[in-house]
Amino acid sequence: MKFEHIIGIDVSKATVDFCILGEVQSDGTLENRPKKLQLFFKSLKLDPRKTLVCLEHTGVYNIHLVEVLCKLGFHVWLESALRIKRSIGMVRGKSDKIDAGRIAKYAFLHQEQANLWIPSREIIKSLKSLLSQRARLIKAKLILITPIEELAGLGLKKNLATLKRSFRSSLAALKNDIKALTAAIHKVILSDEKLKELFSYITSVPNIGPITAAKILVSTDEFNKIIDAKKYACHVGVAPFEHTSGTSLKGKSRVSHLADKEM
Repeated sequence: MKFEHIIGIDVSKATVDFCILGEVQSDGTLENRPKKLQLFFKSLKLDPRKTLVCLEHTGVYNIHLVEVLCKLGFHVWLESALRIKRSIGMVRGKSDKIDAGRIAKYAFLHQEQANLWIPSREIIKSLKSLLSQRARLIKAKLILITPIEELAGLGLKKNLATLKRSFRSSLAALKNDIKALTAAIHKVILSDEKLKELFSYITSVPNIGPITAAKILVSTDEFNKIIDAKKYACHVGVAPFEHTSGTSLKGKSRVSHLADKEM
């Protein structure tokens, strides 16, 4: 699909820099606030159905912008920052304004391959949030447990007893919170017929537990964004790639370091 206008956007916490290519051409900076963004994109008077907006994945900083763009009917393309960087080769200089221009040029050159953004259901967003909170609690628990295990390995009983007393209440609270979040995750899944059905299929596979199943549902967006087994194997880093060249380079087959290693 050929678009009449291409908008490249560089997103930061407080602001968004934009560059518009097409019949209307301009660039500038906006506040990263929903009302400001909505007023600006409405004021452009561009046909959303013929306009492609490309931006990099920047986690939570993207949320307001993507919601506004989808609400107004624009085609949204969330692209990997690394893919954009590698496509433009060696460059000099960097600023938010320059980056917005580079993103716009990337989108213009590769618009035929645009992977348009499809918003997830609200229940998937809730599930993702709960899983993130649980992961943070587990990380905090490991921070407390690691020194205890190290002292136990060294046989320092006196120091170990002191450390255990210091961490006892904190560890107990973390364990209870993790247990409560795990129950909440399960409750969310069971409250939705589609998720419940997919969850039962996934957990029927040997060694796939409830949390892994929940993470699969989120990472594939209910199998809407990744439906091919080979692509998912690549995504999670269990599909090795050949690393050879001619007769001199014969490296081991290995997985990509860009994979979702936690998954």
